[in-house]
Amino acid sequence: MSAPRGDVDGRGGFEPSLRFSASELQDLLIAWLALGFAFAVFFAGGGNAAVSLITGNPGGFAVALVVSLLTAGVGFLLHELGHKVVAVRYGNVAAFKADYNMLFLAVMSAFLGFIFAAPGAVHHRGRITERQHGLIALAGPVVNLVLAAIFVPIWIGGLVAGIDLLTLLGGRGLAVNLFLAAFNLIPFGALDGKTILDWSKLAWVGAFLPSAAITVFVVFVLGVGF
Repeated sequence: MSAPRGDVDGRGGFEPSLRFSASELQDLLIAWLALGFAFAVFFAGGGNAAVSLITGNPGGFAVALVVSLLTAGVGFLLHELGHKVVAVRYGNVAAFKADYNMLFLAVMSAFLGFIFAAPGAVHHRGRITERQHGLIALAGPVVNLVLAAIFVPIWIGGLVAGIDLLTLLGGRGLAVNLFLAAFNLIPFGALDGKTILDWSKLAWVGAFLPSAAITVFVVFVLGVGF
């Protein structure tokens, strides 16, 4: 997600830059770890199933955590960096700020068997046109779609070679990034889709409908990643 308001770097900075402040790096790291843990718990089945895996097979949970960090975690990080790169490209000051309440909710919801992840947003400030604002919002989902495509050969390679871990990594990366793209394109609240729709209905339709259709087919019809 991206947001146009707020103190973007915690220090009142005003120079557009792709550099990261210490507080921004801390927020990114904590959000990455929290989301990786939340998705690992969710894919373990949540609740007692996850607790049993953590306590009874810590090695197995460690593998699940690494897979989640490399799929959901990386998908989230690069989604946010996509917003930042395009915002800075348009002369904005931009930085990611974590929402620790929502990160806590993500972990707790995972233990309840579902996941609600809204870990924070890139806040950007500066003069931009409506089109530029829409393109900044669109950058995050586009990054997830590119990542999904990158995970496809990993998934196929795992299937062909019969390597379960590689199949899991590729399939999970494909599914999670497709889901992140489609979910963030929903035109509601602070999600990217609302900003894109306000800028261009055609751009939103062109991004959301194919993303949603592919996600439904891959995740719910083919069952990839689960």
